[in-house]
Amino acid sequence: MKTTRSSAVFTCDCTLPIDRRAFLKTTVAGVAAAATGCVSVKHEPGDAVANAVPKAPTPETLVATLHKSLNEEQRKAVAFPFDHPLRSKVDNNWHITDKKLSEFFSKDQQEMIRQIFMSLHSPEYAERVMAQVIHDSGKEGFGGSSIALFGEPGTGKFEFVLTGRHCTRRCDGDSVEGAAFGGPIFYGHAAKGFYEKADHEGNAYWFQARRANEVFKMLDGKQRNLALLEEPREEKGTDTVRLTGKKRGLPGIPVAELSHDQKELVHKVMADLLAPFRKPDADEAMKLVQANGFDNLHMAFYKNHDIGNDGVWDVWQVEGPAMLWYFRGEPHVHTWVNIRKQA
Repeated sequence: MKTTRSSAVFTCDCTLPIDRRAFLKTTVAGVAAAATGCVSVKHEPGDAVANAVPKAPTPETLVATLHKSLNEEQRKAVAFPFDHPLRSKVDNNWHITDKKLSEFFSKDQQEMIRQIFMSLHSPEYAERVMAQVIHDSGKEGFGGSSIALFGEPGTGKFEFVLTGRHCTRRCDGDSVEGAAFGGPIFYGHAAKGFYEKADHEGNAYWFQARRANEVFKMLDGKQRNLALLEEPREEKGTDTVRLTGKKRGLPGIPVAELSHDQKELVHKVMADLLAPFRKPDADEAMKLVQANGFDNLHMAFYKNHDIGNDGVWDVWQVEGPAMLWYFRGEPHVHTWVNIRKQA
């Protein structure tokens, strides 16, 4: 919609009729722009920048806007010092604070939080990931999640963390040096009930296991003996993703012992594992993995948790000196991720 006043042209990116969610998107973008100094200015007709499309706010910009919008009660409940121990915690089903989104935040703040979460994921997967969180959160849906904010935006030390059932996500703006995703994350899905069948019908993340099993299919008999183990690690909250710093003696087959073609497939599988996340986070994660030596990775599959006894391994992991990607697909999917520059 364009409105002309004298010779100045004012642009407004809106179309009527408009629903509440679309209105909130526009409102949030405007507030975020104002908070960062990216405000609208008027231009003369014919000015090339008059028709420029404003950049969408980044998750970090929205986190700063959200932080600024908190009232005193909210700030006391969800804002913490940057070095608070809660910031590095991860688990499969937990709430970082006892304040649920739908009960403690305004509608506009809830929309900001929703946009932050969505923009932490790639456009191809964001809706699917949101649907998973809504499904696994029960009747409260995404509103049953909780958040915490650590540090102060603009200081170089701040982080947003969202938690709930089958979900721990972070937005740190690279405040946490040498840590992909700003620290350990968790995602999972119980698509068709707590005990999923062998095909994991409807599971948002089962595609990752299918890709990992392609690597196993390429292994010869001797390699399979190294890669196929009995019992995986236990799930113990943050300790599940504790890193060892070891280059040798990790569970499974070392990538160094794979052929060129097999290594290429592991590379492609790692890229697929990262596909649900926004590109800057995926790129940083792969860069950190490479920095620790791709040949130092070990890949393991676990035969004692094979749903349906079909030889499609539901539980597997990739581990290196400073990274762990642990996928536990029995009885449903739990995935633990921790990738750092050093253990």
